Amino acid sequence: MDWETHARRLADEVVRPESRWYGPLATTPRHLFVPHWWHSGERGWELRDGQADAERWAEAAYADRTLVTRVGALHADDAEPGTVAQGFPTSSSTLPGLVVAMYRHAMLTDDCRVLVTTGSGYGTALMCRRLGDSRVTSVDVDPQLVKLAGDRLDGMGLHPRLEVADITGPLPGEYDRIISTVSVRPLPASWLEALRPGGRLVTTIAGTGLVLTADKGPGGGAVGRIEQAPAGFMRTRSGADYEPMTAAVWAVAERGDGEEVTTDRYPLLLPSDAWDVMSMLSLAVPGVECRSQEDGESRTVWLLHADGSWARATATSFLGSPTVHQSGPRRLWRELERIRNRLNRSGTLPVYGARATIAPDGTVVLSRGGWTATV
Repeated sequence: MDWETHARRLADEVVRPESRWYGPLATTPRHLFVPHWWHSGERGWELRDGQADAERWAEAAYADRTLVTRVGALHADDAEPGTVAQGFPTSSSTLPGLVVAMYRHAMLTDDCRVLVTTGSGYGTALMCRRLGDSRVTSVDVDPQLVKLAGDRLDGMGLHPRLEVADITGPLPGEYDRIISTVSVRPLPASWLEALRPGGRLVTTIAGTGLVLTADKGPGGGAVGRIEQAPAGFMRTRSGADYEPMTAAVWAVAERGDGEEVTTDRYPLLLPSDAWDVMSMLSLAVPGVECRSQEDGESRTVWLLHADGSWARATATSFLGSPTVHQSGPRRLWRELERIRNRLNRSGTLPVYGARATIAPDGTVVLSRGGWTATV
């Protein structure tokens, strides 16, 4: 494979030639980090083998898109040919443009010591190309991912510090920058302990599209903001897979009548299709989950929560008023309506550009105008 040509094309797509990230993008063989990946198909997650089709391999690896490498507990490298996996993605090689965007938020200097998250190892390779591998520590909770990434980085002559570690717990060292391409909630207090004075953290808040950047102050806390551009990453996990939090609720919500039936004033919206709405909803109801289904012209959206709350809204046309069934200790659709009322009144929502004040224990208070939220 003439991967250098593909890598240069990817670099041209993601950054300008004068960018300090152009060289790392143009000289890093991304295909080596994703020899196998999962493709979302009609039957589930279908296995793709790069060596079986070099052209498709190059096209996928050097496109600015995310490649899922692990579904549930099954890594694509361990799957038998023809395997179709079921479940949620648990690891990936994030689209290069988003990796670089997160790194740019960190405001790197050439002498920074940086902690990043491992995943496939591709993002770690980019950081090593940018700063030198002696300044990079890369961590992941999954020993297999750390070993695979380490072997592939070694093959490129890159030798960062690699550690098996839960990024929500104690971190192995002190750093000028902590950049997490997995989402967290709450913000780990260990990050503030591991950051040097004046150091910066960059992450996303789980369940939202919010990119949080913050600089550590002299009192052990940090001050920052929610960046204007949204981003989403898989949330942290402590085991091989995510725990099924809403399975029992779904069994009732899928078709149940509920305790309350109303008609919504707004056209049907899947909150996860609107970053700002979903972010506000997740801040108001941490842990809320969205699902959707289409059946001809009929569309249904569910909101689910592990506390037993659920809502199901169905509309028979694009602009039709949905019928909403709700049950449980909270009326989830009513929470969504409050957010849409605010958006309708002011034309915007306050989450992006909000100020972030972080206490030493990791508590984050977001504020903008008269709006506040605690994470």
